[in-house]
Amino acid sequence: MTAATTRVSAFTDDALGTDDATGVAERIARGEISASEAVDAAIARVEAVNADLNAVASTDHDRARARAARVAQGRTRGAFAGVPTATKENIHVAGMPAGMGSRAVPKVPGDLDGAFTKQFFDTGVIPVCSTTMPEFGWTATTERVGGDVTRNPWDTAYSSGGSSGGSAALVASGALPFAHGNDGGGSIRIPAAVCGLVGLKATRGRLRLDEGNATMPVRVVVDGVLTRSVRDTARFFEAAERSYRNTRLQPIGHVEDGPARPLRVGMMFDSPVAPPSDADARAAVERTATLLESLGHSVVDYVPPIPTFFKADFEDYWSLLAYAVSSNRGGMFGSGFDAAQLDPLTLGLAKRFRRRAHRTPLFIARLAASGAVQQKRFGDVDLVLSPVLVHNAPRIGYLGADQSFEEHFEKLVRYAAFTPLANATGAPAISLPLGQTDDGRPVGIMLSARRGEERRLLEIAFDLEEASPFASLAG
Repeated sequence: MTAATTRVSAFTDDALGTDDATGVAERIARGEISASEAVDAAIARVEAVNADLNAVASTDHDRARARAARVAQGRTRGAFAGVPTATKENIHVAGMPAGMGSRAVPKVPGDLDGAFTKQFFDTGVIPVCSTTMPEFGWTATTERVGGDVTRNPWDTAYSSGGSSGGSAALVASGALPFAHGNDGGGSIRIPAAVCGLVGLKATRGRLRLDEGNATMPVRVVVDGVLTRSVRDTARFFEAAERSYRNTRLQPIGHVEDGPARPLRVGMMFDSPVAPPSDADARAAVERTATLLESLGHSVVDYVPPIPTFFKADFEDYWSLLAYAVSSNRGGMFGSGFDAAQLDPLTLGLAKRFRRRAHRTPLFIARLAASGAVQQKRFGDVDLVLSPVLVHNAPRIGYLGADQSFEEHFEKLVRYAAFTPLANATGAPAISLPLGQTDDGRPVGIMLSARRGEERRLLEIAFDLEEASPFASLAG
């Protein structure tokens, strides 16, 4: 990266301007700009900032330009027809390698689009690249061994979050209108929180599952998008439902404004499984509570129904997944997989599992049951307000991939202590950029709901965005 860079913005006077994905889609549909102009602008922006951010895993420029030409011919439809985007490098995209952020995984182009990829592409988006992630998405930053790090465009000395940190960095910088991410323990909500974006982790089953995630014993991972506006997130889920709708869940449908009635919101500042939250996290929650009350909603203190064993169970499951990938179980990464290239966190998690493997039937059973327990014990509130993270974004290196497993693991579980519950239960939660540090970096808050209630989260998010517009690097 260039040594003088601190804040990185790609916003400029080109075809994309300062529009969000909805704005770009609308201008393409009206013929004010072409999909080709939008794609060329996105490619130029990504190339302009990537030396500073290091957020691109692989490029796909030629196919992006060919897909843009098909939009002009009327051969591509969808709510986001012609809008440039990116996919995180851990889903199956035909012609692109799914490198998983790991040197151990061979960078071989995929043969087929995965189930979620098809659903994403059905919205009309055009991927121009894939984005970086930490090895297998285990950690809450996008840093890999040997100083290969993705930086935060609000201040390049800081982490862009993880594991969807490459996507978040490109969207927050303005290089792309929005981008794909996925979330297995906070990996959409955490980068959204530290990069000033909207990040909705959907209900389990809301979207189609990529094949690797569908085979998990507890399906903690869901796909989605990182956006700069609530309307982009709402429009994406509405468009995705046109491609596939899970009839066991209440449809989200079209959302464009606040809730029809005042809501009762439970408020918590601290996680029961971590140290007290820092001053910035607490201030962001307090400010959001005041905003909610000013909008006519009520805010009450809330004690989460989290059993004492949840933390250990989730850590054990996380370790089980690392053990499975480190052994290339079932040949999931092909014959070129090189376990000697795995980083200390993956190896440490796998070793941890081997020590605790006897607990597997117990922790899987309890995690699988956590969704029903959460529904029953959610309480007399409509939503829960909390921090996304225990403390604000750390500097690059704090969660660096080269440090020992023990040091990394201890820091990580004390940092990302709010987000994993929704992954275990399958319930939805959204990160909104409603706080700020003294030096102007974003701080996210999280609102959580019962399973199937994404619509309620989006409605309250519209209310909050209107009351307190989100800061942007567009100026």
